[in-house]
Amino acid sequence: MPLIGWIIVVLALALIVGSLMILRDSAHSTRIPEEKLEKIRKRKAEMEARDKAEGDS
Repeated sequence: MPLIGWIIVVLALALIVGSLMILRDSAHSTRIPEEKLEKIRKRKAEMEARDKAEGDS
């Protein structure tokens, strides 16, 4: 493979690895407000109750 081919392959790999590292670093920075968490928990409990009621019938 010519030299330019190897350079393109190395640049593509560096781009992929760099993007994955940025994604990993930003994954833990998302904070959900407590009110939204409570709403999510309540909705989850309602869905589980509905599923259980459907399963019993």
